[in-house]
Amino acid sequence: MSMTVADVIALPEVARGEPTVLSDAGAGREVRWVHISDVADMSNLLEGGEIVLTTGDALRADPRPYLTTLASTGVLGVIAEFHRDWHVVPPRIGEFAASLGLTLVVLSREVRFVDITERVHRTLVAEQYEAIDFARRTHEVFTELTLGHADAAGITDAAAELLGTAVVLENLGHQAVASSGALASNVLRDWERRSRQEGGGASGEAWLPVWVGREDDRWARLIAVQPDDRDRAVMVLERAAQALEMARMAERDQLDLERQAQAGLIDDVLRERIRDEKEVAARAAALGVTPSAEYVPATLRVVDWPSESDPVSTQRRTAQLLDIVVSGVRAAGHTGLFSVRDFGEVRMVLSLKVNRGRSRRQMMDALAHALVRDIDRITGLGNVVVGLSASRAGVLSAIGGLAEAREVAQVAASMPPSGRIVFEVPDIRIRGLVALLRNDPRAGRFAEAELRELILHDIQTGTDHLDVLRAYLRLAGNKSALATHLHLSRPAVYSRLARIEEILGVDLSDGESMTSLHVALLILDAQSRATGTGR
Repeated sequence: MSMTVADVIALPEVARGEPTVLSDAGAGREVRWVHISDVADMSNLLEGGEIVLTTGDALRADPRPYLTTLASTGVLGVIAEFHRDWHVVPPRIGEFAASLGLTLVVLSREVRFVDITERVHRTLVAEQYEAIDFARRTHEVFTELTLGHADAAGITDAAAELLGTAVVLENLGHQAVASSGALASNVLRDWERRSRQEGGGASGEAWLPVWVGREDDRWARLIAVQPDDRDRAVMVLERAAQALEMARMAERDQLDLERQAQAGLIDDVLRERIRDEKEVAARAAALGVTPSAEYVPATLRVVDWPSESDPVSTQRRTAQLLDIVVSGVRAAGHTGLFSVRDFGEVRMVLSLKVNRGRSRRQMMDALAHALVRDIDRITGLGNVVVGLSASRAGVLSAIGGLAEAREVAQVAASMPPSGRIVFEVPDIRIRGLVALLRNDPRAGRFAEAELRELILHDIQTGTDHLDVLRAYLRLAGNKSALATHLHLSRPAVYSRLARIEEILGVDLSDGESMTSLHVALLILDAQSRATGTGR
């Protein structure tokens, strides 16, 4: 254990000298060592944090320079033996020592200085040894856990046991994913709110957090609740964080092999290297896919995937997306094959867990919402769509359906936001068809031919006839609804529509003309969204 200056003065070995405390300045500071000397100038002998034991010759001879020199070297206090000439203690020397921040004690009876030094040094060395022994045990515990491939719960348990207090492992969403130690269940009460709002313990609690992961890739925090010794707690938590990072890297290596194998199986089928359903099903089952009566081809696409110039950063972000998707699917009780088709896009062949009373679409909607929540929470990219193809009876044919699922996802990503996440072929309708054809030059020529005169007129005159036409067609030709939407009178609306008919040379009451103009506007809008421009 550590000792303060006051602790040393209170020792029985000091008490036998009948001490008189002339100055107690700094008596609460921790002592590093005890030094015996009667030398007047010890500045080259001391390093700071010492108590000096002396018979008082130098103190009697020239007290102020003597104490000033000691204070300048960082000495904490002086214990001087004056048993033969107590009456010659320099006057007001206690006040002077106090002004320097020194503790000053005089002894009126002779004592054995060696008894004092032995007692203090034994105590201090014992503390240092115990600290070294604790560090050794900490190293051995976490080394053994790392070699034994311990999981997060086992590592958290070990940290709590070493510290004798509750330890919590939380993810970036402030959710406690592992906890252990005394009163851990009480500590977890309302954990997420307390961690988010306060960034530490509630009233009366002292939390000591340590990040897990490299500075540019932090993924969790270890938190010791009310540790008795913060220095020890920091050491244990940092060692536990290293063990967690090693465990994560080992798990990731294993997962990387598994996902490479899954992506390899998908590519082998798509490139027609494998054409036998039994072989494909056997390989899929070996990779963790639960055999099922039907398999769902799906593609998840992050709509606003950021473009980065750093390929390493892009690759890391894509791998993170794949991790989130795979973990989310498995957390929902489903299995599947997964691979990255493009940045921000994950292909899946899913074997859905049977849930009586819920349709395939209901299960996919629930899964998609969970995936979007996780992706948004971890990456901040919440604009996600999932494209589905029809279920297939075999894994081989389900992999073949991934192209259609990807096409649906691409179309859904280009459509106006609707609040929907999961899309199938019937869901994309005419907007989906337009989105698929928006880059076709023939579609562009068609839209230009239909709308060119109206666009030019708006540009030259500053009118908004194109927006009026867009609203008219969206409202299926309902002029009363259009007047309400535009906040215009009906005669004003009739006049605007007549002018549009005149410019375009069409009859807006004709069904085919309305259809042609509507499709042309959809193409124009799809192209504008794709390029980030607007008209």
